[in-house]
Amino acid sequence: MGAGDKFENKAEDLKGKAKEHVGDATDNRDLEAEGKADQAKAGLKQAGEHLKDAVRDVKGD
Repeated sequence: MGAGDKFENKAEDLKGKAKEHVGDATDNRDLEAEGKADQAKAGLKQAGEHLKDAVRDVKGD
């Protein structure tokens, strides 16, 4: 996994956490849900990157 991909995934996760906390603090359920969705999306991307790395390791690239 490239460092850029790793950084982007972490940034998206942190953005989602911030949205979730702001939504919770302001009682904005839509913003809170959007933050949770951003975090889930970042997690899926991260899992995909790990899968690509595992396939690359198996193939010996």
